[in-house]
Amino acid sequence: MKKKQTKMILLCGMLATMLMVSACGSGGGDKAASSGKPYIPVISKGFQHQFWQAVKSGAEKAAKEFDVEITFEGPETETQVDKQIEMLQTALDKKPSAIAFAALDSKAAVPLLEKAKANNIPVIGFDSGVDSDIPVATAATNNKAAAALAADKMAELIGESGEIALVVHDQTSRTGVDRRDGFKEQIESKYPNIKIVDIQYGGGDQLKSTDLAKAIMQAHPDLKGFFGANEGSAIGVANAVSEMKKSGKIVVIGYDSGKQQTDAIRNGTMAGAVTQDPIGIGYQAVKAAVMAMKGEKVEKDIDTGFHWYDKSNIDSEEIKPLLYE
Repeated sequence: MKKKQTKMILLCGMLATMLMVSACGSGGGDKAASSGKPYIPVISKGFQHQFWQAVKSGAEKAAKEFDVEITFEGPETETQVDKQIEMLQTALDKKPSAIAFAALDSKAAVPLLEKAKANNIPVIGFDSGVDSDIPVATAATNNKAAAALAADKMAELIGESGEIALVVHDQTSRTGVDRRDGFKEQIESKYPNIKIVDIQYGGGDQLKSTDLAKAIMQAHPDLKGFFGANEGSAIGVANAVSEMKKSGKIVVIGYDSGKQQTDAIRNGTMAGAVTQDPIGIGYQAVKAAVMAMKGEKVEKDIDTGFHWYDKSNIDSEEIKPLLYE
């Protein structure tokens, strides 16, 4: 009996050791070291939206093409700035060949980016830029121009007069600030008869954005339009308009193109949206990181483009590849 027990203990011990070794080897840096490939961590703003899954797919495509090892990660929600900073610190500790980073807070990350620069680790910004000269390049949509286009579409759809409101994902990331300002400045400079009555921040969370949009509608019964500045914001606004039985009475314009948004456009709850090219963003970020680590010249601002889509062109050959349904 004792022999059997001893054997069992030994087997359990061996199994535990194997599991520990396996777990330790699952980190991107260790994997890269064992594969002998350059390692590039890609740290996004989140995982909860289809947008980020599309960015991930583009990053993986580039990693395969340029024969590098990547890891793709982000916090559970786009409000977890501290968690994202921890991820950045962990990635830097692995001494990567380069790093791609989409900042939740464009200022909070600067000290760690300075550390990367001091260690000669090139930093590529993607989607969200950073308030710093440290990133050698940023692969992103021109968010100000894209939001200005959304403002023009809003003005056209409400007859260039009336009250409108914005639900934005945050006021700390470059995308949040640029989309808010791009929309707001276009309305204020071109459409004197349109009044922005409220701007709220829902953290990109569709449930919170729904509650905010409902509160805005209750406070402003004559509201004619809403701009939701990212996937979660736009879905939240569309849901609020449906629940308040205001579909067809309030124009909803979104940003991004996940399935819930494209469904809302097809069924008429949402008038239209601006779509980015998330696969292109991920691909260009990793491509730029590879070029930077090799010491090659990289374009400082890599514009990945944007397009307006609505019921009239949602199934067109130009738009279909940009939807991440």
